[in-house]
Amino acid sequence: MQDTAATTEDIVAFRFELAEGDISDLRRRLAATRWPEPETTGDWSQGVRLAWLSELAEYWRTEYDWSLFQQRLNRFPQFRTTIDGLGIHFLYVRSPHAGAVPLLLTHGWPGSIVEFQDVIEPLVDPTVDGGSPSQAFHVVCPSLPGYGFSDRPSAPGWNKERTADAWVELMARLGYGEFFAQGGDWGSIVTTTVAQRHPARLLGLHLNLAIVTPDPATADEPTEFERQSIADAAEFMKSGRGYSEIQSTRPQTLGYGLTDSPVAQLAWITDKYWAWCDHNGDPLDALTREQMLNNISLYWFTRTGVSSARSYWESAQETVDTGIYRQSRLVTPPSAITIFPREIIRPSRRWCEKFYLDLRFYELVSRGGHFAASEQPSIFIEQVRRAFATMR
Repeated sequence: MQDTAATTEDIVAFRFELAEGDISDLRRRLAATRWPEPETTGDWSQGVRLAWLSELAEYWRTEYDWSLFQQRLNRFPQFRTTIDGLGIHFLYVRSPHAGAVPLLLTHGWPGSIVEFQDVIEPLVDPTVDGGSPSQAFHVVCPSLPGYGFSDRPSAPGWNKERTADAWVELMARLGYGEFFAQGGDWGSIVTTTVAQRHPARLLGLHLNLAIVTPDPATADEPTEFERQSIADAAEFMKSGRGYSEIQSTRPQTLGYGLTDSPVAQLAWITDKYWAWCDHNGDPLDALTREQMLNNISLYWFTRTGVSSARSYWESAQETVDTGIYRQSRLVTPPSAITIFPREIIRPSRRWCEKFYLDLRFYELVSRGGHFAASEQPSIFIEQVRRAFATMR
């Protein structure tokens, strides 16, 4: 990995170069894995299945195309700049079309900039898939602090507010006083925080995960959709939050395994592919091996298992849990929300309208889960285009 040293205001080009020694080290570690016995249930209820994971690990060791991994990371222009003392990495792809509008895309955990690689080109140049030049965006896609090629914070304090402020500064450095913003997972939280702290800078926002509380006024007469949403979220709080509790309280302890063992990092992320993707019993129904391993390889080679987990710890220092959903302040810029059927949290429109006061667009789509841009890129692109069309 190499980049040019940057002063505070500089924006410098970045290119990822993977050393052969790093690949050899990964293969050695994979070959030396000390495996546990199989799960006693024969399914995923105790976690990632041994047979499934060992097969994927062997593919990673012997067949995964490292040159293609690098090519895909480097096919879009990449840059780094220092904001508030931290080096921030980002993709910046300008549209060839006049009238294109800046769009800030923010990923979440356990995702990365890799999530957006299949949607960036059509968003930048809609004509590649039959869209109109009037739908074009200049795409800016940063790596969250502690993720990917952004620096790993060396002190506490990089919470959602500080990140939101850094994103606004990044867009200003690129010459954008106003912009659209889109996000899911932590990207949704950061995007919403940008809207709350800097509403005049946002032309509008689109979320594929809206974290809002059920409206108490609807408690006596919930719709069937709302009842199912509450039930699924309650089940998640009961049986699906183990990863969050650990990352919120002991990220450093977890990080020793994630940094030393590629199989630990592989299992930690693929567990979420099973839990959160829209599939028929196997995450490979939703994502290819290459999609999974591109993202996991980025975590492994940047050694960001622990630093990315600390985003949960940072949030836990400032947030009081008030129930299944959390939200602190209202959002006034024009907003849009897409609900994917296998998303963790699926609020109804009337719940969302209590927090997103100018909700221009709300749709339920037929397929997809938490990793929407990777699982269903065509649906994601269509939703983003139509959502922001209500705000242009």
